[in-house]
Amino acid sequence: MSDTSDEVLIEKRDGLGLITLNRPKAINALNHPMALAILAALRQWAADDEVRAVVLTGAGERGLCAGGDIVAIYNDAKDSAGGADSPSGRFWRDEYILNAYIARYPKPYIVVMDGIVMGGGVGLSGHGSHRIVTERSKIGMPETGIGFIPDVGGTYLLARTPGELGTHVALTTARMGAGDAIAAGFADYYVPSEQIPALLAALHTVDPEVAIAKFAQPAPASELAAQRDWIDACYSADSVEEIVARLQAHDSAEANKAAADVLAKSPVALKVTLRSLRHARALGSLEEALNEEYRVSVASLSSHDLVEGIRAQVVDKDRTPRWRPATLTEVSAAQVDAYFADLGDKELNLVAPEGHSA
Repeated sequence: MSDTSDEVLIEKRDGLGLITLNRPKAINALNHPMALAILAALRQWAADDEVRAVVLTGAGERGLCAGGDIVAIYNDAKDSAGGADSPSGRFWRDEYILNAYIARYPKPYIVVMDGIVMGGGVGLSGHGSHRIVTERSKIGMPETGIGFIPDVGGTYLLARTPGELGTHVALTTARMGAGDAIAAGFADYYVPSEQIPALLAALHTVDPEVAIAKFAQPAPASELAAQRDWIDACYSADSVEEIVARLQAHDSAEANKAAADVLAKSPVALKVTLRSLRHARALGSLEEALNEEYRVSVASLSSHDLVEGIRAQVVDKDRTPRWRPATLTEVSAAQVDAYFADLGDKELNLVAPEGHSA
């Protein structure tokens, strides 16, 4: 598999197509060659009668996938003019095509979301047919913390959570545990991590439904779902400013903390994210959401806050990003509108298969 062979392990055995993300030191962060290799394997296996199901796992103990390779995105945004033809623009195009392909895959697509699953990791897992979490799962969309906006179909998933759970997760970058992820529709089954090896072994000999049923246990209670009263009341507002005001005025400590968490994020990314979520809620398909996310991601490449956010959180690690504009009130409607501008002949142009919508 050329130069990707060590970064993603792809094997066909006992009726299964096995994909292992294999960058454990980077918590299996996804890069462009890995995405292309996975897409090629999935396409081949879709037409292979010897493959009953696909299984995706991550190497190491830390997580399935920490997201996209944001240092590469940082270097691209800092050093190039950006745009759809930039390295990041080409990566996102193929990554989003992969996300859509996973969602429409004709065979069981089983993913073990053990440990950290962030950003691009959600794109590889959240659209699968059999999504398994463990007591170690930490799932989230951390984009607003680096001046970016949820992508990889994340806006579609977030917009379809019960009530306003997805808005809370997106604006605060809150991490979901196993119970939260199942309650929010990001996962389906809970299996203790110590049982995962036995589950994976069983998949080689029995159908996925049978194997998973043997090891799945009742999901832990969702702390997020238990807080829906204040989450729904506060995040149903039409602007980020009003959401923050409601959170600050609420009598629960969790709401007050959420307000502080939101205010620490990129103001422009927050406003673009809220609009993206509200748009995604009204869209008829994942493909439509990915098309809009592509416009937003490409626009982000030329933004100050994406470079500054990655610098502060990942490169220099001083954790003190200097956002521009610095406050929510300084972000103009025109600045938000610019993120949604049509890309002309560079549009992603994904279309849901006939007969498919949600």
